[in-house]
Amino acid sequence: MSLRAEDVSWEVGGRLLVQGVSLSPEPGETIGLLGPNGSGKSSLLRLLAGIRPASSGVVTLDGVELAALRRKSVARRVAVVEQHADTSVDLDVLDVIRLGRIPHRGAWSSPRPEDDAAVRAAVAHTRLEPHLHQSWHTLSGGERQRVQIARALAQQPTELLLDEPTNHLDIKHQLELLTLIVNTPVTSVVALHDLNLAAMYCDRLLVLREGLVAAAGTPSEVLTEELVRDVYRVRASVTPEGPDGRPAIRFLRAEGSGTTDAGCTRKAISR
Repeated sequence: MSLRAEDVSWEVGGRLLVQGVSLSPEPGETIGLLGPNGSGKSSLLRLLAGIRPASSGVVTLDGVELAALRRKSVARRVAVVEQHADTSVDLDVLDVIRLGRIPHRGAWSSPRPEDDAAVRAAVAHTRLEPHLHQSWHTLSGGERQRVQIARALAQQPTELLLDEPTNHLDIKHQLELLTLIVNTPVTSVVALHDLNLAAMYCDRLLVLREGLVAAAGTPSEVLTEELVRDVYRVRASVTPEGPDGRPAIRFLRAEGSGTTDAGCTRKAISR
């Protein structure tokens, strides 16, 4: 069993932000959440994390409703990496990573050997050893995201939820960050805007449009020229590339615009 959403909806102010969505990741899978701005990706992640209660349907963890579990119990299993993270406190990198152990400790307890071991493992996995005593505020965007993933891994979760972790990063750091995520031995659900990155790194995709599921399946099943046109209102050519035939998308133009070519394809690479 794992983290699952069954026919969940979330209504705010009379508007349905998520409508009847079901999601059942397999252990160790990387699931990509796709969709235009306002399609419900971040809202669905909040439901999966238990940050917001579903208006209908149910989110379960190992078959138990999240609402029936203590927040600390959920935090020991489910880690969240937000799109933007900042602090006004002058913390160094090691202090930020240590925050991931809060769900496992008492309010005033000192770090235990198992806490230190979890932090060391998270640091090693994210290759942050050279930055441990560097101030958080001096880091680049890509380095900050790596620290946030290390903080999440220090929780020792079985599920990792990430809200557009590659936003505002250059291509090199996008590729490095997603490689880090898929090589992490947990189940990951990651919201992404870049369709080619989703095709390259995700095992399965869930595409949302106005809170509804527009498509679900493997990248080859989901990322078609018809879906890109219907969901994103953009013309594209989709071709299989790489040894595993994952789709590569070349965008042509926005529907109804006078432009002839809106960009080029990022080559698919094998994991």
